Order: sequence, then C-alpha cells, then structure tokens
Amino acid sequence: MANSRVQDPRLRRVSRLCLALPQAVRERHGSHAAFRVGSKVFAYYLDDHHGDGIVSVCCRTPRDENRQWAAARPSRFYMPAYIGPRGWVGIRLDVTPIDWREVADFVLESYRLAAPKRLAERVAKQAGGRGRETGAV
Repeated sequence: MANSRVQDPRLRRVSRLCLALPQAVRERHGSHAAFRVGSKVFAYYLDDHHGDGIVSVCCRTPRDENRQWAAARPSRFYMPAYIGPRGWVGIRLDVTPIDWREVADFVLESYRLAAPKRLAERVAKQAGGRGRETGAV
C-alpha cells in the first residue's frame, strides 16, 4: 500500500510546487510529507491523517484567515487537526476538480509566511503580484 501512495499524482504535484521554491526540502513520513524552508514547515501533504479519510495539502495563513476559508467553502477547505488552531488551513485534494492554481497560490503564501525575510522578499519579487489577496475569502 505504501508504494501506491508514493506514486500518488497529487503528492507528486504538491512536491513539484513546494520544491520549486528556494531552499525548500521535503521530508516523508509514511503516507504524509512535510515541506520546510529552513527550520519551519510551510506545507504538509496529508493522506488519511488519523483516519479522517481526507487527502489534502495544509498551509499557513495570515491571522484567522483559515477559519474564514473553512466557513466560506467547507467542501474545499477545512481546519486540520492539531495545526488548524495555529493558523493552518487544509485544502482538499480528494474533491474534484482540484484548482491547482489556487493550491499553488496557497503554497506560495504559506512559504512567504514561513521563510526567512530575505527569501520571502525574493519570492515575492519573482511572483510579481501573483498570489492570493490576503483576506480574499
């Protein structure tokens, strides 16, 4: 079963998005993955985390924006166990269609929130205005 998860196209796509960012690294934890910049995690790929049946990518959000997303679009966003109360939002990858542009924007914003200041500024300049509007729920 673990081999089938290694080949999951959603994990491959999330990995490509995250690892395209400067100094990002991936750590595998069974069917899950954590993506770090420096010592901070900026995204998690979760597959049936604690038996919840959900496949998702979890990202940091500014302030309580995660609650707004989960309330506004509960079929797409949710509050992940343990990290939700700390400002993280889960983006469901098990509900189709997946808006990969939206996923990429959340990953980018999460990276900016976790990265050291110089890397965050460099990525912001390279993105040239691409990304989510903070608070645009």
